[in-house]
Amino acid sequence: MACCSKFICNGCNLANAIHEEEGELQEKCPFCRHSPPESQEEAMKNIMKRVEANDPVAMSQMGRERYKEGDYKGAFEYDSKAAELGDVGAHFNVSCLFRDGKGVEKDTEKELHYLEEAAVAGHPDARHNLGCVEGESGRYERAMKHFIISANMGHNESLDSLKKGFMAGLVSKEDFASALRAHQAAVDATKSPQRDTAEAMRQLM
Repeated sequence: MACCSKFICNGCNLANAIHEEEGELQEKCPFCRHSPPESQEEAMKNIMKRVEANDPVAMSQMGRERYKEGDYKGAFEYDSKAAELGDVGAHFNVSCLFRDGKGVEKDTEKELHYLEEAAVAGHPDARHNLGCVEGESGRYERAMKHFIISANMGHNESLDSLKKGFMAGLVSKEDFASALRAHQAAVDATKSPQRDTAEAMRQLM
């Protein structure tokens, strides 16, 4: 996450850092080109500026900060507003809050509503959770369909669920093989030398 609430992958962040170091350039945000915040307090002020500008990504980010602090009501308020503005991740976050009853009363109907909104918009975790809900309700065919969709997006847990479904006779050999290929293709599409290097550096820290 950049200082202006734009998402950037670790590989691109590393490539930008290398570019700045090699060119003896001042460290800047890859998007807005402002200097990075010098403290957590300054970083939070930057996020709040984006929140005041109705930036749904910043609102969801603030929701995650409130959640980590244990302020679940605050997390719900920020994430629900971000969801209203179309943030896909916020839809998923709100579904989890309704599921767990954190910051709001448990409500399965609303949990499913937000899960479906996130899943339709392409959120793999939301699609996987829908599969789990269907499986727990005994609707195994529908569960496997959800798992196939999320596995095709590179979701590892969904692939594991499909494997179990295949061994139980709930998924055909052809569908399982197709999901394996699609899953691998999705994983490969996210790889790059820069991302591999960034991940190796992260694990050393």
